[in-house]
Amino acid sequence: MEIQTFCRVCNAMCGLVVTVEGETVTKVRGDEDHPLSRGYSCSKGRSLGALHHDSRRLNQPLVGREPLRQPTDWKYALDDIADQVASQISEQGADSIAMYLASGSAFDAAGRRAAERFLSVLGSRQKYTATTIDTPSKPLIAELVGGWSGLTPLWDHESSKLLLLFGSNPVVSHGHSNALPDPVRRFREFKSRGGELWVVDPRRTETASLADHHMQLRPGTDWLVLGWLVRRLLHNHPSAQTIYDRTTGASDLIAAVRGFTDELVSVAADVAMASLEELLAAIVRSGQVSALTGTGVSMSASANISEYLLWALHIVTDSYDQPGGMWFNPGYLSQLDKREFIPVDGSPEPGPKSRPSLPRRFGEYPCAALVSEIEAGNVTTLIVVGGNPVTALPDTERTRRALASLTTLVVIDILPTDTTHLATHVLPAVDQLERADTTWLLDTFQLAVAAQFTEAVVSPRDQRQPMWWMFAQLAERLGLATLPGSLTLADATDSLLLESVIARSRNPNALKIAPTSTIYSGAVFGWVRSQVLPGGKWRLTAPPIFDQLQTQLSLTNGVPPPALVLIPNRRPRLMNSQFQSMTPPGLPEETPAIQVSVAAAETLGMPTTAVLTSAFGKVTADLHVDESLRDDCVVLSHGWGEANVCQLTSADHSIDALSGMVLQSGIEVVLTPPT
Repeated sequence: MEIQTFCRVCNAMCGLVVTVEGETVTKVRGDEDHPLSRGYSCSKGRSLGALHHDSRRLNQPLVGREPLRQPTDWKYALDDIADQVASQISEQGADSIAMYLASGSAFDAAGRRAAERFLSVLGSRQKYTATTIDTPSKPLIAELVGGWSGLTPLWDHESSKLLLLFGSNPVVSHGHSNALPDPVRRFREFKSRGGELWVVDPRRTETASLADHHMQLRPGTDWLVLGWLVRRLLHNHPSAQTIYDRTTGASDLIAAVRGFTDELVSVAADVAMASLEELLAAIVRSGQVSALTGTGVSMSASANISEYLLWALHIVTDSYDQPGGMWFNPGYLSQLDKREFIPVDGSPEPGPKSRPSLPRRFGEYPCAALVSEIEAGNVTTLIVVGGNPVTALPDTERTRRALASLTTLVVIDILPTDTTHLATHVLPAVDQLERADTTWLLDTFQLAVAAQFTEAVVSPRDQRQPMWWMFAQLAERLGLATLPGSLTLADATDSLLLESVIARSRNPNALKIAPTSTIYSGAVFGWVRSQVLPGGKWRLTAPPIFDQLQTQLSLTNGVPPPALVLIPNRRPRLMNSQFQSMTPPGLPEETPAIQVSVAAAETLGMPTTAVLTSAFGKVTADLHVDESLRDDCVVLSHGWGEANVCQLTSADHSIDALSGMVLQSGIEVVLTPPT
């Protein structure tokens, strides 16, 4: 039997067809009838059957730290957790209970809603999410410039003439906040219609190989190219003549970019002036521009500056909320265009007790503060929902020690991880094929105003349970409620829980009966300008960003560039720390590796392994030659436990002051042979 569903590994959420024989998943392939992914699926999506049947799956609750851990039943595990949570709240207050919500929860509509509701009804402010690990610059700049952190600019792929990608490789990643299913064919179609694709990246990525132009700049200098473009376009682009009508603070922007001179940018970014001028001419020629950043930019010290200048680039060329440029998806489920907005000014709340100088934004603390809160005794119970903080948080060994010191560490997951090994309670969750779902949290990231719904493809095996059920059970034991409306544990199901979300969508009946994307429209324009922007104008005055910009310019003028810089990349068969050992037949097993250019490897004498050292730590891994890299770049993918980028970072020192993000790209490193 073949069953239509959709993938919930990344934002693209491609349509899938799952072949099931009884309760056995025998095949997973792309759904040719899906209007957005059009039969495309990546190896991660096609591995969902293997994940479902993986022999390492967590199948029953486990209580106790290793080596004293024992399997138990749900009643004992939940009773014990509820007792410990109640005790900690009684002794230290609700803020002693913290929650870490990662990618595994973002793609579970009912589970994520229940988890956040549980923390809220407990009264705890100790919320941490993966947003502050790699993307906080995006909601921060959206709030500063647009008045609301939830604005996500999307490529107008149907009418755009020019697409610029900075530190982004959608052929592998499928977009960063922006969903991009079926990327190779989509780029080829874009170019066949006369569209021009530029990739700005220190590495010749899979996407760069498809581009019309690849600007292989020095790592960490994307912001210089963006600032230079904004400065020149303020004088060269026709739309710049109306910038005072469309914005506030235009004079501040003009003053801020004066320092991006031709000589400074060309030399510091190691890009020929002819190449910069060619890019400028392409933007002027196309009129509107579509530009996106990826983790190569968003995890670096210049993330906020780059994102601000990216927004400025679009605003100067009048490309935001305009056909041919970028649009803002109001969502099929979210229906943002039917809400009322009260603009905010981007000011943060204070951080937690142990790190009050770190900013609290978007209703959460930065992940950089979590270990300090544990060490200070402010957090005694941590609930990890679909994540692996040991490999995601900075300073790996310090993180391990902190997690091991917790009174209670509850981890909800589907497979054992570095974090489950430290837990006091491990709760086995259903996988995505075992639950009903809809595209609730991420429908505003899609290439169309669209949504999807799916019933479970197969029944849950063994004692696996949905996350919403776990939180409803805990809440009931604590005399609280997480279920919507009049639903009770006795009658609640995945589908019934999702009905309250679907009922508020644009067409509930159409969505409920369609497992593939229900399309309301393609790109829509105008609602951000009319309903969201403060006074109907973009705000270009951003003093904290300008301060960072001037500091970076001063450093660029006075300090030579590092000899070797660590940059991130995405790997086709990995999603952060997931899918590491699920290798399709005929392909080599994924292992962590340090990747360098031929020249860099020859300098070391071509060893098979190497040591990568930063100011805060070191890692040892296999050394691979990557001919796509500049000589001043080294790549180590995130997510590995044994060769972890987080071992090279520090929660005390390498932190962005405005977002609280730990810097994990653009890190100065030294590469040596093993001793």
